Formats: sequence, structure tokens, C-alpha cells
Amino acid sequence: MIELWELGVGEAANAIRTGGVTAEQLARTLLARIAANATLNAFVAVDGDQVCAAARAADRTRASGGTLPPLHGVPLALKDNLDTAGLPTTGGTPGLRSNRPKRDAVVVAKLVAAGALILGKCNLHELAYGITSNNAAFGPVRNPYARSRIAGGSSGGTAAAVAARLAPGGIGTDTGGSVRIPAALCGVVGFRPTTGRWSQHGIVPISHTRDTAGPMTRSVADCALLDDVVCGATDKQTVIPAKGLRVGLPRRHFWEGLDGELQTIAEAALQRFRDAGVVLVDVDLGDAATLDAAAGFPIALYETVTDLNRYLAEHDSGLDFAALAAKAASPDVRAILQNLAGAGAIAETAYRNALEKQRPALQETYRRQFQEHGIAALVLPTTPAPAPALGEDETVTINGAALPTFPTFIRNCSPGSVAGIPGLSLPAGLTASGLPVGIELDGPAGTDQQLLAIGAALEPLLPRLPSPPA
Repeated sequence: MIELWELGVGEAANAIRTGGVTAEQLARTLLARIAANATLNAFVAVDGDQVCAAARAADRTRASGGTLPPLHGVPLALKDNLDTAGLPTTGGTPGLRSNRPKRDAVVVAKLVAAGALILGKCNLHELAYGITSNNAAFGPVRNPYARSRIAGGSSGGTAAAVAARLAPGGIGTDTGGSVRIPAALCGVVGFRPTTGRWSQHGIVPISHTRDTAGPMTRSVADCALLDDVVCGATDKQTVIPAKGLRVGLPRRHFWEGLDGELQTIAEAALQRFRDAGVVLVDVDLGDAATLDAAAGFPIALYETVTDLNRYLAEHDSGLDFAALAAKAASPDVRAILQNLAGAGAIAETAYRNALEKQRPALQETYRRQFQEHGIAALVLPTTPAPAPALGEDETVTINGAALPTFPTFIRNCSPGSVAGIPGLSLPAGLTASGLPVGIELDGPAGTDQQLLAIGAALEPLLPRLPSPPA
């Protein structure tokens, strides 16, 4: 018999609906798991009394009869940059420790309206500005598969919670890979929707051009379920067979300089796809990496100042961007933000050039490859290496070379993020030392449901990861 904590989002919803388990039983089981795994530091706020009260109310509703919403009684973990009226929203930074939003983020409100319970708020890289989730204010998130390793970021706490079976699913945010990178490093599924598909309202921002929330689960079906709830989709998911599916293989840049063990796992995944009849088409995204570098940071760094100032004013924080930056605890984040508040501010001309010339050129590069090659998706390693050790915030060693950690780990995810296209990271296997690695599928803008259906077709071809060690 499956343990309660192993239930996915859809399985939990079905079990509660059919009476196989009560919402309170599931909530109490997960709260006990969270307490037993406190050293992961996945959560920064959990109100057990509040969770259990909401679960009991869900059970009373079920007992009264009637149609139940799709997520009735299912506890979900939320990254702590999504506004919640019932819990603080800190963004992982000291300046927002007392931030108590008046209302839930739009995304959160839709999940709650569909019956979901807020299990707690998850740790993250401070202000979502990094990929290690080594947070100096709230402590580092640890990888459930190896607690001396990072969980990835910036949605590291959500990924760790889902991987460690502390929650059936959760919501992160992704600006340059912050859902997909921790999903890959923690062995779960992470989905970045097309930019604008999920509302940004009520989320501590980095960049309105690049930000999006996205689901993190242990199956593609559960990601699709959460996407359906948030987007109000009612159409039945398209079933796409693997045989005959045309997928682009961008060897240049995306498949270069990979950790040797990760490359072996990723190439094995490609062979599994071929064996199932997937047609892998060599494509060249040309100057995608160059355009990403030219567009991505000027857009994000310029918009961070304006967007955070707007958020701080709307939430009556009493702070502006410079004051928030001065309170930042993590050295890497503090250095970036304080620089932006002073001499390192991005000029509007540089921002406009990135937004109006370089980004459209990057989007056209993707559009042309999808169209000219008749491909439904691209396939690439989510990250170039497995999770590095905690503390390797500045440099990481891959194949004997010391490389800067942040740009190295975002390099495959960032171009698609800047272009605004959907991306889906799937667990691809474990290294010999038991570290997960991920394989990513990117699709044309607006083809989110198709991309999820492709992920559902390819997911069974990949090895199923065991639960993390106790």
C-alpha cells in the first residue's frame, strides 16, 4: 500500500474525494514529515494549526455531499515570494520579514478556490536572485538526495519539499531557470509556462518581462493539473504519441561542456527517445546564447528596480528599492542590488535596446527553428552538471575547470526564459553518487498544453527515480 506522503497531487485529490483518506489525515502526515526533515530547511513558515483547521473544514464539506473542486483538501507548498494573506511573504530577505499581504497572489487565490490548502511557505535564494538557495537570512536549502549539496534555486525550498515527499506538489517562480534548475537538481518535474500565461500579480518581482510562477510536482500529469486550474483550462489534455514526434536537438551551446556523467545520462535519454520512435532533428539556434546575454541581464536588472519599488509601495512596506537592498543578507544578492541602486544602474537606452531589439531577435531565432524544421519541441540538459556542494556559490568545477556558478547553471534555461517560451524539466536519472539530473523540453510560445502532453509521452521512457534516502 502506498504511503500517504507518496501521493501526488492528483492521487491525493482522488483519495480525498473517494474517502480513501481524509484531508486532515494527509495534512497531519505531511506536517509530521516536515518536522522530521527540518534539516532540509525547505520551509520558512508553517502554521500547523491553520493547516489542520483548513483540512477539517475540507472534510466537513466533503461529508455534506456535492461536487468537489479539483484540488479539494490537497496541501501545496508555496515559494515564499508568492503573496499569502494567512502567512508572511518575505521573499527570503530581511527587509520583508514583517510583510503581511492583504490578499493572496492571483495564482494562489486560484489554487485555493480549487480547494487546495496552503501547507506552508518555502525557502528560496534571497529575492529569487540566484540558483543555490544558500540564503544567508534563512539558512541554506539542502538537497534531499545529498544534504551536503545545494537544492538549486531560486525555488530550492519548493523543489526540496516536493522531492522529499513533504508536499505532493508546489509552486515556484522562474525568471531565468528558477523552477527548472532546482527541479532538475532535486529529481522532480518543473514547468515554466509561457510568460504571461500565469498571472504575475501578487508575486515579489524581479522582471515583469521575464517572471512567471510555475508548478513543481513528481509527475507531468500533476503539473498539467495545476496548470489547468490556474489557467482555467477545461479542454481534455491532448494525447501525443512518442512515435513520429519531431524534436529538435540543439547540440551547439546547449550540449557542449557538460559534466561527463550527466552527459552519459542525457545521451541515454536521447537513445530511449529514438528507440520509442521519436525523430530527433539536428537544429542550430545560432546566436541564441549571444542574444540571451545581450538581452537578459539588462532587462532583468533594469526592471528589478522599477518592479520592486512598485511592489514595496503597493504593500505599504515603508521601504524603497535602496532600503531593501541595504538590508539584504546574502553577499551575492546584496552586491548586485546595491550596485543597481548606485553607479551600476542600467541605463534606459540599454534597457530599450535589449527589450526592443535583442529580445525580439532571440524570439525570432526560436520561432524560425520550430517552423523551418517542423519540430514540436527542443530537447536539452536542464543544467550542465549535477548539484554542486553547498558553499560553491562563486565557482563550480566541471571537467576540471573552475567556472562561475550562476551563469554556468542558468546557461541552458536562460535563453528560453528571455524569449518567454514554455519549458519543462523532467528527471532523467541519477549519477553514480545518487544525484538527480534533468532533461528539458522547450516549446513554441503559447503551446503549453502541447508541451505538457509531449512531456507526458516521454516521461515513461525515462527511469523512475527512487525516493530520496531517509
